[in-house]
Amino acid sequence: MSENFTMGIVATGHFLPETYMTGEEIAEASGMPEWVVKDKLGISRKHVTDPEIHPNEMGVLAAKQAIANAGIDPMEIDVVLCTTEEWKEYNLWTAGIDLAWEVGARNAWGMDMHMRCATTVAALKLAKSLMREDDSINTVLIAGGYTIADFIDFTNHRTSFLFNIGAGGGAVIVKRDWPDNHVLGTHLLSDGSMSRHVLVPASGTKRFPSDEAVAAGAFKFDLLEPEAMKGRLNEVSMSNWLFCIDEALAKSGVKEDGSPYGREDIDYVNILLIKPSAHKQLLDELGKTEDQAAYLGHIGHIGEQDTIISMIEGEKQGKLKPGDLMVMVGAGIGYVWSAGIVKWGPE
Repeated sequence: MSENFTMGIVATGHFLPETYMTGEEIAEASGMPEWVVKDKLGISRKHVTDPEIHPNEMGVLAAKQAIANAGIDPMEIDVVLCTTEEWKEYNLWTAGIDLAWEVGARNAWGMDMHMRCATTVAALKLAKSLMREDDSINTVLIAGGYTIADFIDFTNHRTSFLFNIGAGGGAVIVKRDWPDNHVLGTHLLSDGSMSRHVLVPASGTKRFPSDEAVAAGAFKFDLLEPEAMKGRLNEVSMSNWLFCIDEALAKSGVKEDGSPYGREDIDYVNILLIKPSAHKQLLDELGKTEDQAAYLGHIGHIGEQDTIISMIEGEKQGKLKPGDLMVMVGAGIGYVWSAGIVKWGPE
């Protein structure tokens, strides 16, 4: 493989259902004061599941938009990396194969990827690795749908940090040697000490979602060992994000003058939806301002699709511009942190 090998983002697409909950409705459902929902949790409204539109279907709709935006024939797609969450049309089903078929990518093989809200960064890393390893892979579609809003119990305040979770789909198409939007370095980090802290207790082989379990609320997210998780997460989360960002920058090569990339070079911070205080803290740590990020509190947290939606919102709001260096920042329960660097616009 050539040392000058590059992979660029060709186009993005997304789908958001018309169904949504407002901050006022979330406050009413949870019994929390409205100011807490809007100001502390940062939710003005969020898109939620439309029962007529299923998870992988939303990924298909987003992918079709990305394909149209890219102006390509879906037969050009070599691989589909499907980021549709585990809660989908059917269990024990490879949604990526279905997604490839539905969008007309008949030459592609497909697989499913799950790393919660860090999946899109991981998928970009995998797509670049696949292209580097196999010269026949030139075009990859990353797409999926998300309806984890179904698993939120607003009466369980232990899980209030999940109240922003919504529903939607996202897609991104990447190509080998594409001249624009080069994906540079990526880095991920996990901490398995918290892998069993945020669960849907009755959802698998350990405990089946029987009628009794569902009636008891065990087929919803719950936070086990709340104090242990809160202490550990507060201790490591910000430092892990910053570590991933610095490592991704270090893996991004050098600038035109031969110097390495640093935090000072970042122009746009693509952050998944987190509470406003953490959002501001991360920007402060990076020396950036609110004008260098798009806050998604009017859309909701669409899991791994936030990374794609933030690109779309960043361009729409005039915050992500040609020539900008973008850092994508993700994290997922389990716990995993991720960062990826993209040089936006033409090389």
